[in-house]
Amino acid sequence: QVQLVESGGGLVQAGGSLRLSCAASGRTFSAYAVGWFRQAPGKEREFVADIGWNRGRIYYANSVKGRFTISRDNAKNTVSLQMNSLKPEDTGVYFCAARGSYSDYGRPQEYDYWGQGTQVAVSS
Repeated sequence: QVQLVESGGGLVQAGGSLRLSCAASGRTFSAYAVGWFRQAPGKEREFVADIGWNRGRIYYANSVKGRFTISRDNAKNTVSLQMNSLKPEDTGVYFCAARGSYSDYGRPQEYDYWGQGTQVAVSS
């Protein structure tokens, strides 16, 4: 079992930055790949970024590539998402989720464990 708790959301002006953190509990956390998703009001949950268990493979949605950076520290059981040059369309609830290393990234159904989410609001 893996439990995930997100933090770091808030309100920021367009062009600003936020750093989200995902804290995990469970001894096998380092064996899981971890992804970030977001969901805006009235929209489906969408993939943002994913990082492999050993940081060897990293994936980003095209909409955030070059602005967001995902990283992980297995010794501290944390995964972070550094978000720069934020835009109003980045607004939403951000979730971190864990999947087995051999599952496919990007599709919500591939992730076994989810956090409760943290709200990000970007004003224009």
